[in-house]
Amino acid sequence: MPQFTLHTHIKAPIEICFDLARSIDLHLETMKHTGETAVGGVTSGLINLGETVTWKAKHFGIVMKLTSKITACESPRLFSDIMVKGPFKSMAHEHVFEQQGDCTLMIDHFYFESPLGILGDLVNKIVLTKYMLALIEKRNQVIKQQAERIFIDRE
Repeated sequence: MPQFTLHTHIKAPIEICFDLARSIDLHLETMKHTGETAVGGVTSGLINLGETVTWKAKHFGIVMKLTSKITACESPRLFSDIMVKGPFKSMAHEHVFEQQGDCTLMIDHFYFESPLGILGDLVNKIVLTKYMLALIEKRNQVIKQQAERIFIDRE
């Protein structure tokens, strides 16, 4: 099963980072390039434990839907989501936050498994792992920029 971990250092309090990472509105902003929309479940504001969101977006020229459910939420340190319906065989994303002085370390643990057995494994190695990593990196940079802007504005 492909997986990766990202570390993003953000000069902002943990509470700001935690809420921005759960924001449906900010997620949509980070995924504009895919035409992503929230079409079911929680479609704006902050998502919480037990809630779902259904995303519709275009990836690789194909319109796809994916429904995620928040399966753990320990404010402001952790939340996890899993795919309950969508194009992957399985997908899980754990978001961990650690306050480090005046900064927050945001850690993403991302796991996914493609369908189609050996063919899916080949697609993962050739393109999908890099593609998913780039999506999460882009998203994290927007969270970082927004959190640091909010923190500076509050000072």
